[in-house]
Amino acid sequence: MSVLDRFLPRQEFDSYEDFKKNYRVNIPENFNFGFDIVDAWAKEDKEKKALVWCDDHGGERVFTFEDIRKMSNQAAHFFQDCGIKKGSVVMLILRRRWEYWIAAVALHKIGATLIPGSLQLAKKDLVYRANAAQISMMVCVDDDYVISQVEAAMEEAPSIRHRAVAGGKREGWLTFDEEIAKYPTEFDRPTGAEASHNDDIMLIYFTSGTTSMPKMVQHDFTHPLGHIVTAKYWQRVQENKLHMSVSDSGWAKFGWGKIYGQWCCGAVIFAYDMDKFVPLKLLEKLEHYRVTTFCAPPTMFRFMLQEDITKFDLSSIQTCCNAGEPLNPEVWRKWYELTGVKMTEGFGQSESTVLLANFPWFEPKPGSMGKPSPIYDIRLINSQGRECEDGEEGEICIFGIQDHPPVGLFRGYYHNEEQTKEALGGECYNLHDVAWRDSKGYYWFVGRSDDVIKCSGYRVGPFEVESALIEHPAVIECAITGAPDPIRGQVVKATVVLAKGYTPSPELIKELQNHVKHTTAPYKYPRIIEFVDELPKTLGGKIRRAQIRHDDENN
Repeated sequence: MSVLDRFLPRQEFDSYEDFKKNYRVNIPENFNFGFDIVDAWAKEDKEKKALVWCDDHGGERVFTFEDIRKMSNQAAHFFQDCGIKKGSVVMLILRRRWEYWIAAVALHKIGATLIPGSLQLAKKDLVYRANAAQISMMVCVDDDYVISQVEAAMEEAPSIRHRAVAGGKREGWLTFDEEIAKYPTEFDRPTGAEASHNDDIMLIYFTSGTTSMPKMVQHDFTHPLGHIVTAKYWQRVQENKLHMSVSDSGWAKFGWGKIYGQWCCGAVIFAYDMDKFVPLKLLEKLEHYRVTTFCAPPTMFRFMLQEDITKFDLSSIQTCCNAGEPLNPEVWRKWYELTGVKMTEGFGQSESTVLLANFPWFEPKPGSMGKPSPIYDIRLINSQGRECEDGEEGEICIFGIQDHPPVGLFRGYYHNEEQTKEALGGECYNLHDVAWRDSKGYYWFVGRSDDVIKCSGYRVGPFEVESALIEHPAVIECAITGAPDPIRGQVVKATVVLAKGYTPSPELIKELQNHVKHTTAPYKYPRIIEFVDELPKTLGGKIRRAQIRHDDENN
């Protein structure tokens, strides 16, 4: 019996309907990802690869599960000597450094609570996070900006008692690599009151916070088991084969694609610790390491498609998937034309595992989110509170959250009972994302409920117009918002980033407007088009449409 067999009584299904009806996860008492997945694979095969890591400076390391087991045990001893225990909160700002996996597994073994952090966090962000979550320790990459912001924040964050740096040395900081090497490679699984329990808080994600202070999304220790669907049936990872998801460790996308479900399935994680995203370099890594399954945000696919992909041998890639933002059909078609791989879109939140996806038993439709995961009871609810018919727009809601909440779904907002009750205290959890379902059961994204534009009595979903604009070769990225209009209330506005070789002009504006009129319903065309060098985005890389609207309303 392999490690995954212990949690999935059945892994093969005859159809999507069979999958939806009969998929089950065995959740053991006091499940712990560090002991029950990482150490279990190491026990089964000491030579089994877990992680292949490289960077932009010639660095490369390969780790087996046995390596991760031993080094995470050493790190667990180190954390304990720093006063970290069950329930302590530790933030990791480690980019894609290999130390992230070591530190994360160690903290899970202790029963501590992990907060991933982005390199872009400024002093004020760190002070807010440290005081809101009572962070006890920081472990950071050796980066001048990160180090300076943490040092400045500590003056106003008294809960932080220790700080360690990975990949270098800093005065006043513990050197993570050197410190963990001092400790034994064996670490006994805690028992009794010190053991982690399934409902303890394992992980906290700070949401991006486009209009307010970020919320603290809390996940319990069973959360990794929810990501088996994410990895095995959406990303379609394969045991002992390389999987790459492009994400910094500070985001929930990392948890989706670079640790939990992938290691549950025995896949090898490929981690490219890039200094910055350069499409050509990423394509070179995919070719050189012969990656089997690959996941990236649509924006990255758009930029890679600006290069000559035919120069690269990407034949090793069997599955390409994307999430983080909706996938425009034109990007899907271009990628398929050049690689022969049909991208499989997935949809979810920091609060969940994959909710809707293109699963193996049906053909993906360009632009569709696919169909619901078997873990969740997903329904579309209209403005009257009624379940939607096919073709009718409604908000995506998750039911069945009360007595036995789905494995993988968040357990509320850390230290905020009011927000938790508002989100999870009713019959369902409302994502406030608008979608519709076609007659074949495919779901189609419309937009965030507050992004839908109301123009002269019509409702215009931004995603459809953005997809139409993306089809034009001049447009590499765009955001559709509603701009104030004294007659119509709102008009459709496009904020556009141009592709190489194009410059703004009245003629180009007219060309883009006519293109949209001929691609979708004419009334949806953008009456205003603004050209920008880049779109405003959250720390997580999502377009800040609320900021564009706010700027327009105040100009």
